[in-house]
Amino acid sequence: MTDTTDRTDTAPSARAAELAALFPALHAPQYWAWGRYDAQFSTELPPDGLVTNIHLVGFADGGVVLCRDDRDHWFLPGGTREQDETVADCLRRELREEAGARLLGEPAWLGAHRCRTDDPTPYRPWQPHPEKAWLWGWAEVALDSAPTNPSDGEQVVEVRALPAAEAQRLLVDSHEAWWGELIGLAVELRRRAELG
Repeated sequence: MTDTTDRTDTAPSARAAELAALFPALHAPQYWAWGRYDAQFSTELPPDGLVTNIHLVGFADGGVVLCRDDRDHWFLPGGTREQDETVADCLRRELREEAGARLLGEPAWLGAHRCRTDDPTPYRPWQPHPEKAWLWGWAEVALDSAPTNPSDGEQVVEVRALPAAEAQRLLVDSHEAWWGELIGLAVELRRRAELG
């Protein structure tokens, strides 16, 4: 009995340690200067009430979906959760707005960045503060329309499904190294899911 319990209790932590070793930049402590956030990625999912942002590594047409805005900035689709919006509704809305995409199945969650800021007020009044979480997932998607480009969001000028290595290169060109590892983590967990 004890032997079985020990295996069950250590399996998630062993998996987390394995993934942290495979993707060290992603799992390293980070500082996001734009929001004055101390951020730490974990494969452990945060409570729903802390999640303010949801982003997706979408797989379509044999590649990873990236969006390019009118500043020539490449990014993964996703964004800020609205007041009283569910995680699922936010993800569906952001995919449509930024990538003209729709989910083909349930997303699998990679993990989240737990963030803490010393800003005196939250980004939006209804958001948790000073701690919040950015949730990251992967899913199969269909690129079946144009981005809706609402006026209060990024103005997307291009959406492409790229080979994973090319998507990683484009993200790392304008972001920190952990963005490439985020795609690497999604590719790895997708591969494992396909193997069963």
